[in-house]
Amino acid sequence: MYLFTAQEMQSLDRATIEDLGIPGLILMENAGRGVAELVCRRFSSGARVAILVGPGNNGGDGLVIARHLKARGFEVTAYLLAPEEKFRGDAAVNLRAARAHGVALVAILKDSLLPLLEAGLGQAEVIVDALFGTGLRRPIQGRLAQALEMANRSPAYRIAVDMPSGICADTGKVLGVAFRAHLTATMAAPKLGQVLFPGAEYVGQLKIIDISMPQDLISRQAKPRYLLDPDLLRPWLPRRPPEGHKGTFGHVLVVAGSPGKTGAAALAAMGALRAGAGLVTVAAGKGVNSILETKLTEAMTLPLPETSEGSLAPEAIEPIFSFSKRLRAGVIGPGMGLHPGTKDLARKIILEFPHPLVVDADALTVVAEMGPQMLGQSPAPRVLTPHPGEMGRIFGLSAREIQAGRLKYAQSLAQVTGAVVVLKGARTLIAEAEALAINPTGGPGMATGGSGDVLSGIIAALLAQGLPAFWAASLGVYIHGLAGEALAEERGPFGFLPTELADRLPKTIREFISLQELSLKLGDGLLGEDNCRQPKP
Repeated sequence: MYLFTAQEMQSLDRATIEDLGIPGLILMENAGRGVAELVCRRFSSGARVAILVGPGNNGGDGLVIARHLKARGFEVTAYLLAPEEKFRGDAAVNLRAARAHGVALVAILKDSLLPLLEAGLGQAEVIVDALFGTGLRRPIQGRLAQALEMANRSPAYRIAVDMPSGICADTGKVLGVAFRAHLTATMAAPKLGQVLFPGAEYVGQLKIIDISMPQDLISRQAKPRYLLDPDLLRPWLPRRPPEGHKGTFGHVLVVAGSPGKTGAAALAAMGALRAGAGLVTVAAGKGVNSILETKLTEAMTLPLPETSEGSLAPEAIEPIFSFSKRLRAGVIGPGMGLHPGTKDLARKIILEFPHPLVVDADALTVVAEMGPQMLGQSPAPRVLTPHPGEMGRIFGLSAREIQAGRLKYAQSLAQVTGAVVVLKGARTLIAEAEALAINPTGGPGMATGGSGDVLSGIIAALLAQGLPAFWAASLGVYIHGLAGEALAEERGPFGFLPTELADRLPKTIREFISLQELSLKLGDGLLGEDNCRQPKP
C-alpha cells in the first residue's frame, strides 16, 4: 500500500490526463460518483445531505456528489463557500450541471449568512466536506474556519472528500482548524497525512475510491513509501523448514542489563526467543548474572567483567568479540547503564560488531555523544530504535520538537547514519535512506516501560533469521503492535505487561499467517471493505 504526497498525486493526475488521455472531467465524475455510492450504502433515499463546496477540484467533486445524490432521491443542499466566478475548468462545468439538475445551491459568502449555514448543517443527516482536499498549505481562518467548526458540532455523519479540510496531506498537521470525519473517501491511493498523527485522528474510516487511474501507473510512479499491511509483510515472514534446528534460526546476543535494570535485558531476550530466534545469550556484568539466570530459563548468559557500578566494563570487549563468531545478530542498550567505561564498550560494539545490530535505549545515548554519522563505518546493518526523547538527544532537540517533525527527523537520521531508524510512538516510522514505512498497529496500552525492549528482541530475532534490516524492522514493529492490540482486546485497554506482550507473540504470528484479507486499522475505523458501524460518539 503506497503512500503519496499531494504533489505526487498531482503528477499522477497529469500523467493520467496527458499520457493516457483520460479527461479530468471523467476523473472528477468517477470521484464524485464513488463518494455518492458510499453515501447510498449507508443512508436511505430522502436523507438530508449538506455539502460544503470550495472552488477547486475538491469542490467540483462535491458538486458531482450533489448531482448523483439528488438523482437518487436525497434531499441535497450544496453550500458554496466561494463566489461562482472562482469556479473554473471542470469545477465550473459541474457547477452548471448541478444547477441544471435542480441541486439547491446556497452561497455563503459573508459572515451574516453563517447562521443559515449552521441551521442547515444542524438539520443534515450527512455532511460532506468538499472544501479543500489535498492542496491546502496555509491555516484555515475566518468564515471557512467557522464553517468547519459548525460542521464538527453537528450530530450528522461526516464524510471528507479526498482529505479532511484543514489537514496537511503531506504531514498530517492541523492547519488552524480541521474537519473531523467519520469517513474519508480518498482518490486512487492513500496520502501520508491520512496515516500520520494528528491527521489520522480526523480521517475516521479510510476508503479508497477507484477513479480509473490505472494501478500500474500508480505503482510505477510510487516512491518506496509504504503503509504496512499483511499482504506487504507476509512474504517476509521467515520460513521454518521442517528439517531446521536451533542453529538454523540464528543466535542473538543481547548486550544489556545492570543493577536495577536486569528486567530490560530479560525482556529483550524474551522478545527474541518468542520471535523465533534459535538461541539467545545475554551478556552482562558478573554481579547481575545470577539474577538474569533466575529470570531467564530459556536464554543463556555470558557473565563478563563489570565496572564499579555493576555495568559492563571495557574489558568485556574481547570476550564479546570472541563469542560473536557464533552469532547472527545482536541487541545493545536495554538497561545497559551509562558508566563511562560502559559507554566506551558500547561505542566499540556499535562501530565494530560484525553482525546486524539493534541499537536501543542507553546505547542511543552513546550514538548521540559520538555523533550519529560515525555509524556509517559499521561493518553490518544497524537498526536504531529511539523514542522521541532519545531521538531528541541525538539531534539536540526536545521530544516535542521531534514529535512536530517525526517524518523529517526519522528520514534525516537514516540518511546520516546509513542505518534503519525505527522512531517509536503512535504510527511508528521505519526509515532507511531510500524507503519509509508507517505502522498502523498498536495502541496506547503499549505505552509502558519494557515494551520497547521486547521490540528490540523481536527485530534482532528477525535479523538473525536472515531478513534485510528494513524488513526485519518493519515486520517486527507490525507484529509487536498486533500483539498489543490483541492484549488490549483480551485483557483491557491498558495494564497488560511487556512480559505478556512477549508471551502473546507466537499466537499473534499464527494469526498473522492466517490472515486472508487486508484489514488495516487507521484512525477510528478500517481501511478495506465497507464497514457500516455507526461512528463512535
